[in-house]
Amino acid sequence: MRLGAAYWGCALACLWTAMWQGGVAAEPPRPNILFILADDYGLDGVGCYGSDRFKTPNLDRLAQEGIRFQNCYCTPLCGPTRCLLITGRYGFRTGGLTNQTAGLPSPKEEPSIARILKQAGYATGMCGKWRQMGALPGDWGFDEYLTDPTAGGYFWEKSYIKNGQVIELEEVVYYPDVAHEFALDFIRRHKDRPFFFYYSSHLVHGPILPTPDSPVGPEGRPPKGIKGGAGPSQPYYADNVAYLDKQVGSLIDELERLGLREKTIIFFSSDNGTAVESGTINGRKIHGQKGTMWEGGAHVPLLVSWKGVTPAGKVLEDLVDFSDFVPTLAELAGAKLPEGVVFDGRSFAAQLRGERGNPREWIFVQLGAQWYVRDMKWKLNEKGELFDMSDAPFEERLVPVEGQAAEAAAARKRLQAVLDQLNPAGGKLVPKNQPARPRAARRAARQAGSTP
Repeated sequence: MRLGAAYWGCALACLWTAMWQGGVAAEPPRPNILFILADDYGLDGVGCYGSDRFKTPNLDRLAQEGIRFQNCYCTPLCGPTRCLLITGRYGFRTGGLTNQTAGLPSPKEEPSIARILKQAGYATGMCGKWRQMGALPGDWGFDEYLTDPTAGGYFWEKSYIKNGQVIELEEVVYYPDVAHEFALDFIRRHKDRPFFFYYSSHLVHGPILPTPDSPVGPEGRPPKGIKGGAGPSQPYYADNVAYLDKQVGSLIDELERLGLREKTIIFFSSDNGTAVESGTINGRKIHGQKGTMWEGGAHVPLLVSWKGVTPAGKVLEDLVDFSDFVPTLAELAGAKLPEGVVFDGRSFAAQLRGERGNPREWIFVQLGAQWYVRDMKWKLNEKGELFDMSDAPFEERLVPVEGQAAEAAAARKRLQAVLDQLNPAGGKLVPKNQPARPRAARRAARQAGSTP
């Protein structure tokens, strides 16, 4: 007796379901993806990275239930990092090289992680900061979105943009709460199908204002006249860190309540390092901060947790840069990357399943006309300067060409070969009428001893 293809297909599907429900090792199903991106939030702000000042129990919870990456790199400023995250392509390919040029890449010409996942059957949504990229989130493939009209901090306000429409309010609201409720509602409405949600927080970007939990008066509204600066020296900075952590905890709790925690992979990272001044980790100060080409500019936290799949409490030294998220998320979702496009990233989905994977040998960071390539011990920049990074992120020691050891000479040659292959100088450049970095970033660079 010959059995038809329909019979065998049904039988195999039932077997796969039984294996998964019974705990037998099998390839996990496609997860929901929640990507949380903090703003101006360096390693020194996260408890599980050794912050001397801040307690972050909910971020620490993600680390306890998943993987804490020790070596994740974005770019030193918000705009180019977000462009790199969405497209998976280095700035010299897209033109998204600075905050001023991050809006130049067009969704008609560049790939988008939202479109890639949408074509794989995912519902796509985002909330929060967007404006440093061009067009609107809908043009880049997000089915639903809630955003604002500014590239900076956006907190106590009376308007926002929802799916392309400006929503005007009669009363001032705390915008991060509005965005957060939008995210929760999206998750609830799409709990029965795969979803990708990009949660792009304004916390802890300046102006550093009171949060609804700050003791500032009725309903937590900020006193009149408070403008707020940027960075940890501001009086409400700790409140902003605590509020960011609280919102992360709320997202985790909602996934638990909906029965989605084991079906959802959560990423948490930041768009650049701490603004104005870096803090300390286990008593040592990080070298550099936002806007600089030192470690404190681009070395950011990365926590990834897929409960029941990612190894709980693992600390991973593998190098990751922001170009890696597009191929990683595509692999997790079973999505195909568009053909004929140069993607710069390497998927680390295998590491998220507890496997060794194929870790990077180097990462690349660019801001305007400055760049460097870095491996686990050495960094080489566009000027040919080699740095010993064995004590990073606290110290970066310049290695002179004269008298350099054989190991340093070999590293210089190896990293230069990477730069020659990438050829960032032969790609798109910052237009002559625009500065490579904004004034605030140049000032921060001077304060940190970087090239202005």
